[in-house]
Amino acid sequence: MKKIAATLLASFAFLPQVHAAEPDQCRNPSFSDVGWTDITATTSAASLVLEALGYDPEVQVLSVAVTFESLKQGDTDIFLGNWMPLQEPIQKPLVDAGEIEVVRPNLEGALIGFAVPAATYEAGLKTYGDIARFKDQLDGKIYGIESGSSANTTILETIANNGFDLGDFELVESSEQGMLAQVERAIRAEDDILFFGWRPHPMNVRYDIEYLTDGNNMFGPEDGAATVLTNTRKGLSADCPNLGKFLANLSFTVEAEDVMMSYILDEGMEGREAANRWLKDNPAVLEAWLDGVTTVDGEPGQAAAMAKLDL
Repeated sequence: MKKIAATLLASFAFLPQVHAAEPDQCRNPSFSDVGWTDITATTSAASLVLEALGYDPEVQVLSVAVTFESLKQGDTDIFLGNWMPLQEPIQKPLVDAGEIEVVRPNLEGALIGFAVPAATYEAGLKTYGDIARFKDQLDGKIYGIESGSSANTTILETIANNGFDLGDFELVESSEQGMLAQVERAIRAEDDILFFGWRPHPMNVRYDIEYLTDGNNMFGPEDGAATVLTNTRKGLSADCPNLGKFLANLSFTVEAEDVMMSYILDEGMEGREAANRWLKDNPAVLEAWLDGVTTVDGEPGQAAAMAKLDL
């Protein structure tokens, strides 16, 4: 009997490892896309890979403020666009209270802050302290993104407090696309314009622009150096360990996001189309993203995803 038992145990050792299937309630994860092209790109890429693993992700376009409240309430599962330290005032209280969770940084080397055309920079508008002297050339306006965003809130607070003598300036709230259309018009007309810029983004390749310096940490230390974090609702990774493992692996580079964003903004692709094209050109990323990750049914994840995505 001992010999039989030993033989059976030895044979079991050569059987493929069986992983537990993901719980049913984890198979339809919800993402927030705040309408910024970089977050559209990364959310689309993550969603495509999850679909290839058998998940049925849902993506909703929500404002930043609504996103954090939805994460807090458990109505949204995942947010890949927590720009820090810009969003720290709204994010930190929720994290400290244990109402949302930070999984990991998904992007390092990002940058946010005021930007101007290169010609305006060469004319002398190089620092935050120079802005007030250029009020007439700028028509007293600062161009921002959507109302309620953390960037706009920071700018409005600076205006209200007369920071950098900007008390008489007006913030023009629009959208990413609307703001960049205004930037393009100004550059073509060789006019001056002050706007909220960031990297990664094709704007940094498409236009000849410069970022202002000496911002006194207005948009964070090191003149707006930023990290983008992955946030989830409370308990997601514990409730959905396979999904949690995928999110713990998921990261991007500035160069990767620049390319996907260029597909969207410069070639008119939808987010999913852009992400799919990038994944086909960079299939090796799945090795890291899907390390230790399975399909929803517990099968090896990388092979299944690459077959489904035709990589």
